[in-house]
Amino acid sequence: MAAKLSGGGGRYAIRQNADINVTPFVDILMVLLVIFMVAVPTAVTSIKLDLPQASSQATPLKPVAIAIQNSGALFLSGQATRLDTLASDLSASFKANGQAGARGDQRVMISAQADVPYEALMGVINVVHRNGWTKVGIVNEDLH
Repeated sequence: MAAKLSGGGGRYAIRQNADINVTPFVDILMVLLVIFMVAVPTAVTSIKLDLPQASSQATPLKPVAIAIQNSGALFLSGQATRLDTLASDLSASFKANGQAGARGDQRVMISAQADVPYEALMGVINVVHRNGWTKVGIVNEDLH
């Protein structure tokens, strides 16, 4: 009943199996194929974007700065102003800078000190928006 390990071709001789079992290999390849068939269409999808047209103007217009102090005082490019005259002063400032174009193209930057009430900041932003300036930025650090 013992196996014969060497020599002869007896009843209990161990034969070598020289065949390669490719079934696991094919199974793995099929799984990878299915994964790539599912993943590739989602990776190639595109999103349609409506990008703005490039303008012929090479450099953007210089913004006019509005500063709000803790006391509520307003300064337009270093000159003192009031909330009720802010729109006319802003127009005059743009004209003085040679930027008397459409208000939608002019840029306004607003900076406020740390303890300025929210209502004061929003009051200035509302006046600016109400008078047609739509490119408004809020400065959170000193410009140098």
